[in-house]
Amino acid sequence: MKEKTFYYTDPLNDDFAGTNIKRKALPKDYSYLPKSKFRQTIAWIFHHLIATPICYLYLKIFCGQKIVGRDKLRPYRKEGYFLYGNHTRTAGDAFTPSMVSFPKKPYIVVNPDAVSIPFLRRAVEDLGGMPVPDSWETQKKFLAAIDARMEKGNVITIFPEAHIWPLYTGIRPFAASSFAYPVNAGKAVFTFTTTYHKRKFFGGVKPIVYIDGPFFPDENLPKKDRKFDLRDKVFAAMEERSKLSTYSPNRFLPKAEDEALGDSPLPQQESV
Repeated sequence: MKEKTFYYTDPLNDDFAGTNIKRKALPKDYSYLPKSKFRQTIAWIFHHLIATPICYLYLKIFCGQKIVGRDKLRPYRKEGYFLYGNHTRTAGDAFTPSMVSFPKKPYIVVNPDAVSIPFLRRAVEDLGGMPVPDSWETQKKFLAAIDARMEKGNVITIFPEAHIWPLYTGIRPFAASSFAYPVNAGKAVFTFTTTYHKRKFFGGVKPIVYIDGPFFPDENLPKKDRKFDLRDKVFAAMEERSKLSTYSPNRFLPKAEDEALGDSPLPQQESV
């Protein structure tokens, strides 16, 4: 695999997905919960009978991915819960939640870019994509949809880093805002941290995904502080797991310091 170097200025907001999609604002009447039984049936067939087998073959056969710790989710098979993961792939991150929560369908909070392409919008929605709201009207519907999903025992997946850094082996800082959802819902939180290792055969990278949890906010804290407490627990768990990565094919350098650092990678990004 050819090594790439990425230069960043803002670890919170820089994105290296390279999709260059022109974002379209969500219509104010955007629906997060399809009411049509026909649409619900089509979405079920598309996800369970078509997309899930393809995801499995891609991740297991092509990528050689392994998931560790799925047994931790068993007590919550009949309950709604939240999944938080690091954001380091495009297709891999889109597919992995379905493998982690199987046989439950995950609903994934996505960037509005994902539903900005007309002929892909319906597919993204049927696969569980929930675009981040960009207006007060859609914000209310988004929150109502999360509550509805939790009541039905569904899974909500969130990538708190928000932006893709390809095959990055550290954990970037992320805001506490998305942790208000499990605080308000009173539901369990699990993490799925993707680590990277060099494949023995065929070359390339082997992802190993570790599941940890459940995590809950501290009920002894004022409610406004609980999301920060939960964020810290999730960040600590993901950061500890990220240390298990043994191979980093890409390097990430602060742009303002790239000349001073030369070609030296960041300490946590050294190739093994």
